[in-house]
Parts: sequence; C-alpha cells; structure tokens
Amino acid sequence: MTDLQGRKEELASNLAAVEERISEACAAAGRKREDVTLIVVTKTYPASDVRILSGLGVRHVAENRDQDAAPKAAECADLPLTWHFVGQLQTNKVRSVASYADLVQSVDRAKLVTALSKEAERSERELGCLIQVALDAQEDGRGERGGVGLGGVEELAARVAEAPGLRLDGLMTVAPLAGVYAGRQQAAFERLMDLSTALRAAHPAANMVSAGMSSDLEQAVTAGATHVRVGTAVLGVRPRLG
Repeated sequence: MTDLQGRKEELASNLAAVEERISEACAAAGRKREDVTLIVVTKTYPASDVRILSGLGVRHVAENRDQDAAPKAAECADLPLTWHFVGQLQTNKVRSVASYADLVQSVDRAKLVTALSKEAERSERELGCLIQVALDAQEDGRGERGGVGLGGVEELAARVAEAPGLRLDGLMTVAPLAGVYAGRQQAAFERLMDLSTALRAAHPAANMVSAGMSSDLEQAVTAGATHVRVGTAVLGVRPRLG
C-alpha cells in the first residue's frame, strides 16, 4: 500500500466519522443534514490532502494563514472547491487572499473592509464576507482571537453590505476561552444565532452562521449553525514543525 493510499483510507475513515457526528446532531436537533455545510480546515496540511479530500466529496476548505493557503490554492486550482479564509487577516495580506479566497470569514474592522473591497474590485471578483463576532470582547472592543465586539457588528455589517466587490454573507465566531461564555459553547453559539436573526432583519441574504469546530460541532449544530469548521477530526493531529 502506498503512503497516498494509506492516507486516503485514513481521511475517508475520519471524514465518515465526522459526517456521522453531524448527521446525528442534525437528527437530534430536528434539522436536515443538508442544512449544515462541512468546511474542512486544512491548515498545515499539504495540497495532496486537499486533493484526496476533494476526491472524497469535500467541497469547502479553509485556511488561516496566507503563506500556507496561497500556494495550496494555486496547486489545487483545478478542483471544484470553495476556499474560505478563517484566520486573522492583516491588510498587507489582503491582495493575496482576495486572489483565491471565495469567502473571508474573519472580517472584524473597517480598515479590512476597505482593503478587501479595493482588491475585490481590482481583481474583478466578488468576495463573500462574514463578520467575525468576538464574544469575549467588550461591547466595542476586539477579541483575544480577533473579531468585533457585539456593539460593533451592525455598523461593520452595513459597511460590508455597501462596499463594492463584497457580499455580506453572515456571521462567524470562535468559542471564547475567556469572558462570560468561556466553557459555555452552547450558550455562545445561541448568542451568535440571536445576532444572526437581528442581522437578517436588515440584510435578509446574510444567513450564513459559521460556528463550531472538531470539539464542539454538535453544540453549534444544535444552536443552528449553517457551517461547521473541522480540522483535527478529519486530518488528525499534525506534529508542529520546528
């Protein structure tokens, strides 16, 4: 058995287990399986893994570092994939990210909206944007892992909606490690759903809710998330380089 064949079997098995978890969580919540989209976070893993995943039916992949994502996206340009950028994004990386990402899930400040809009227009692409909500931040502050405080969501969403080349798709959050929602993933994701309901009153098409990872995808599905971002449970734990 080649290494590649072995890896394919490993990924297929992991993917099936994650699929089962999502299906069971949907059934328990009275939701249809097709209402939840799996995004596989392939950070630190090679393009060969992305190629295997695509062959196994994965259609959405995510990256959180441009230096990993750009070459991988280029190498996999022939595959029918939607690329999500989910990491904290510096404005000096926007030109690169806007060239391959279909959606940026980590929009958390006005300066970033301006930069993304400029590059989307320049490259004649429409970029989907999610407002990253920081549930560990002060009302108008920023979160430990990026994101805008609850008080800043509405204004930032309006900015995205008005920006040329950008499309407001919804909200994203990472379960916070600090603050009132620390260790309370279910409550955190339910709070995000409340914010999504409020957002859709003003922007009906912005109905995407990205929440939940390998350890808490069930809580996210129960709360009503439309997208879950799973890395480790599909790809395994990769030893850190260096």
